[in-house]
Amino acid sequence: MTDEKLIEEINAKSEYSAEDLVKITTLLRHKCPWDAEQTHESVRQCFIEEVYEAVDAIDKKDPENLCEELGDVYFQVLFHAELAKEEGVFTLSDVINGVCRKLIIRHPHVFGDVAANTSAEVLNNWDKIKQKTKGQSAPGDAVKDVPLALPALMRAQKIAKRAAKAGLCELSGELAGLSPEEAKKELGERLFSLCGAAEKAGISAEEALSEKSGRFLSEI
Repeated sequence: MTDEKLIEEINAKSEYSAEDLVKITTLLRHKCPWDAEQTHESVRQCFIEEVYEAVDAIDKKDPENLCEELGDVYFQVLFHAELAKEEGVFTLSDVINGVCRKLIIRHPHVFGDVAANTSAEVLNNWDKIKQKTKGQSAPGDAVKDVPLALPALMRAQKIAKRAAKAGLCELSGELAGLSPEEAKKELGERLFSLCGAAEKAGISAEEALSEKSGRFLSEI
């Protein structure tokens, strides 16, 4: 089918399907000058922003906005898959097949004969399967696998969690004895104060924490 015929078909519809969105994504790459110029790298920030906007809608308990933002996130997935198809590295079918296989493998209590009656058991199995499928044999492998692109604070906490689980560090008990709400408030106060100190010193708190995480990873 020619692009012109496909455009005519799309314009004639009042309701659209997931298949239509795939077709629209391909059309944008063919017919829109801006979309045609984009690469994985050039729309990387767009992907991040769309995810944050979806999270913001969740935090605001705004289902109408969440519906819209999930559509934007889904389009980003399709766009990157379209770029990869053009490059000949993988297709949308590969993406879908991969995540289906991953979910089946990591849920043996649903698709297999493994017993897991609590969330804790599910998560324990998930971690073990993930380590096996990713070839993580050394204690620090899972720690070093934390994505570098995460915000510094989120990344640091994830590194600390995995490192403690692997026996590579001990988590501080400074907030022990406080209720969850008290601990959250106290931690917020300390973090805000440190951000203020960073500003006065003329340094980036984000960079400082990111560099600390890097030093920790290099030592394990």
